[in-house]
Amino acid sequence: MPGPTSNHVRIIGGLWRRRLIRFPEAPGLRPTPDRVRETLYNWLGQDLTGKLCLDLYTGSGALAIEAASRGAQLSVAVDSNRTLIDALRKTAMALNASALEAHSSDAKAFITKERRDFDVIFLDPPFREEPWPWLLPVCAKRLVPDGFIFAEAGRPLEPPPELASWRRDKAGQVHYHLFVRATRAQD
Repeated sequence: MPGPTSNHVRIIGGLWRRRLIRFPEAPGLRPTPDRVRETLYNWLGQDLTGKLCLDLYTGSGALAIEAASRGAQLSVAVDSNRTLIDALRKTAMALNASALEAHSSDAKAFITKERRDFDVIFLDPPFREEPWPWLLPVCAKRLVPDGFIFAEAGRPLEPPPELASWRRDKAGQVHYHLFVRATRAQD
């Protein structure tokens, strides 16, 4: 799948609405399209005030910055590409985004050591990877009882037993899903 040609995305809502986020070239980088982000925030509600968010494969940082823009108390961005994280830190400084915490780390190493629980977890790993068998169950353990896991993949995903599909859709080659705890789906 070809990468972006412009190396920027626009924040679509909140405090930094219409601001451009610029990022360096990186192999396999696919920023979440505007249409998908719009649908995501229609599903989540437009306001994330007070929420703790984790963007485990942050890439461009669009989902992490968008969450902070919409009032997240904390938006944790993680990516193994230090160049992308350095660019995201510069963007956060330019925006005075104090709610953004950025880490250069392998996703699996970070999430297995993490002890905080999150209201929203964003997962958009490179399509060439297949982390879903371990990733969704580990993330479910870090999710608050009424939280959401947003996942993008090159194919439809089925949740593990501890999660349930809340919403799903497709835009082009991107399948995107919103998962909740299985116990919540039964309520």
